Amino acid sequence: QVQLVESGGGLVQPGGSLRLSCAASGFSFSAYAMRWYRQAPGQERELVAVIGRRSISINYVDSVKGRFTISRDNAKNTVYLQMNSLKPEDTAVYSCNVNIGGDFWGQGTQVTVSS
Repeated sequence: QVQLVESGGGLVQPGGSLRLSCAASGFSFSAYAMRWYRQAPGQERELVAVIGRRSISINYVDSVKGRFTISRDNAKNTVYLQMNSLKPEDTAVYSCNVNIGGDFWGQGTQVTVSS
């Protein structure tokens, strides 16, 4: 059974940092690209970052380039999202995603950027 479990969210001040983790199980983690999405209240879910199976292909939405870093540790079946220089507009529920014939999602972790 595919499972994705996010952690690391919380309340942080503008300019602060958070590191999100997504622990994966139930599939061959190293064989699949992993993605981070976010969704703010009343807004569409937005693809934030993608990382290929060997961490060679990496892409970000323009709004987080230079601030966020996606990485993965295939030995730990975990994908990370390091978020620096956080802005209030980064406030959202952040979810981990993998497509294995269909999309699988974690439960999400709340990130709130506010002073």
